[in-house]
Amino acid sequence: MKILIAEDDAVSRRRLEMTLKKQGHDVRSVPDGLEAWEIWKQEEIPVVISDWIMPGADGLALCRMIRGTHRGHYTYVVMLTSLEGKTNYLEAMEAGADDFLTKPFDEEQLAARLKVAERILGLRQHVNRLEGLLPICSYCKKIRDEENTWKQMESYISRRSEARFSHSICPDCFEKVVRPQLEA
Repeated sequence: MKILIAEDDAVSRRRLEMTLKKQGHDVRSVPDGLEAWEIWKQEEIPVVISDWIMPGADGLALCRMIRGTHRGHYTYVVMLTSLEGKTNYLEAMEAGADDFLTKPFDEEQLAARLKVAERILGLRQHVNRLEGLLPICSYCKKIRDEENTWKQMESYISRRSEARFSHSICPDCFEKVVRPQLEA
């Protein structure tokens, strides 16, 4: 998984980078939030691990900038900091962080949290596919599935989500279809 690290302490940044590479991740690291922001704007970065306290843009500012920019993909943000406590945790979550780790980080705990990030990003991609364009017949409104077979829209959607359907008649169809039948 592609991960961007924003950490101003060179020793911490290098340790985190080596740990993530050892776990098989593609890692880029920078010493501050502004550099991370510039890279994030140019590339699709699924995970950002950011120190909270940095010169320039701190981790909270970076997180807010990421959350304030609507892109086609979601970025999972982990706040890494020496700050502890419920208040700091809540402040990071309010800024848009998805997770919070205190320094010094535990390698196994970091690996476990990145597995959660992968699951969430996978679910997000699945939702994006479901929300994307669907091939629908212009006449009967059936949907073509991934096996290239045509299904009723209700069947297609209910198998891929928790959506349930109730049927009704919109006012336009009532006037065009039902009313003429009632008046005949």
